[in-house]
Amino acid sequence: MELSRKVTRTAAALALATLTACGGGGVATGGPAAQQPAPAATAPPASTPEPTNPSNPTALESVYESVIKKVLPSTVQITTGRSLGSGIIYDTQGHIVTNAHVVGDSQEFDVTLATGGKPRKAKLVNTFPAGDLAVIKVDDTRGLTPASFGRSADLRVGQIVLAMGNPLGFSGSVTQGIVSALGRTVSGESHEGRPGATISNAVQTSAPINPGNSGGALVDLSGRVIGIPTLAAVDPQLGAAPGIGFAIPSDTATDVANQIIKNGRVVNSHRAALGVRVGTAVDAQGNPIGVVVGSVTPGSGAEKAGIVPGDVIRSINDKPTATANALSQLLASLKPGDKVTVKLLHPDGGTATADVILGELPTAQ
Repeated sequence: MELSRKVTRTAAALALATLTACGGGGVATGGPAAQQPAPAATAPPASTPEPTNPSNPTALESVYESVIKKVLPSTVQITTGRSLGSGIIYDTQGHIVTNAHVVGDSQEFDVTLATGGKPRKAKLVNTFPAGDLAVIKVDDTRGLTPASFGRSADLRVGQIVLAMGNPLGFSGSVTQGIVSALGRTVSGESHEGRPGATISNAVQTSAPINPGNSGGALVDLSGRVIGIPTLAAVDPQLGAAPGIGFAIPSDTATDVANQIIKNGRVVNSHRAALGVRVGTAVDAQGNPIGVVVGSVTPGSGAEKAGIVPGDVIRSINDKPTATANALSQLLASLKPGDKVTVKLLHPDGGTATADVILGELPTAQ
């Protein structure tokens, strides 16, 4: 059902973690979950008052019910034919926001509302793979209920959140947790020699995130979408790591969605680029020691600083870049125009230091 991806938790982390993309990817697995029946009907949306810090379980339960009634009709199940994931209705024109790994290479989809009904046909508008975001558009826009998006910049650690989507094919499922941490940087595992998507300022949550949740809604108790669940942690030795999930912040999701809807593609990634294509370099024992430069973009900061194919990038601003994903995560924490110090290992064994002015990560055409 989903394509697993290994990631490093943060650019500053010392240990490796494994995260699983929680939605349909290029490979369908867990077949039975992809064959679940159509979603059960839910109550129509209702107005949701601002939460007033309910002091007893019954009051809190009432808030949960109101939020679910408001937001669940704005979530959808997206089926590609080989896999499934979740999406969020963005506007009344039929645009739906989801993860790039949910849509994969597909151009057409079946979309089923959480409130039931026959699947609706949808087509891809465009994707932004570097940030694992995509926008699709349904042909039939009748009865769509757009979600309300909040500002992820205003989130606080400890806030109660709900995750809504289609985990394991069980449409319209809801889980509960808190905002566990903010400002994480996580990356999907490399695929076919390309670094996985990197999510900067990710929202870490304890709300259970399972395969099929990708592209769904992480919402606060005001019923506002504050993130898009995307990754769940898995310990390489022990298996699933419950209570450690990550969501793309809503501020990033809305910026990317608005660009795709307005321009047909992302025109400003807001993300730094070194101007190189790289792969992971290893020592004689197979341990990663840096990233080897395969090619350099003409006119880029790397070219101007004298970096050439064959050089191995060992660190940026004294932060190790042992793997391609580590480099991607580090660059995600920087901005176009920043000046960085790059430590290099040349093919002849010599070392050097280069000062590079970062460019902007190119966007898909």
